[in-house]
Amino acid sequence: MNTATIIASPWGSVLAIAAMAFVTYLCRIAGVVLMSRVRITPRIERGLRALPGSIILATILPVVIDNGWPAVAALVAAVIAMAVTRIDIVGLLAGLGTLAVIRALG
Repeated sequence: MNTATIIASPWGSVLAIAAMAFVTYLCRIAGVVLMSRVRITPRIERGLRALPGSIILATILPVVIDNGWPAVAALVAAVIAMAVTRIDIVGLLAGLGTLAVIRALG
């Protein structure tokens, strides 16, 4: 069997999924290994605590901008709810609820 035959067979999908899983595992382990060698100062800790919110914002901001003022209002509601409660699911529900109400009304 040559390489083209394996890739075109059902095993090609299995091999691709296995390769992606392996690379994902390596990325996760690399983060653990690298961070085990970094001294965690208060400044680094603050940065690490802010990282999840920054990633989420960077992911959704282009979508929000493309979808106009209803999406901006929903994002503002979610951010306010998160700032007040510090509970992720409350922010999610506030944002989705706001967007649902705006869409239902208009």
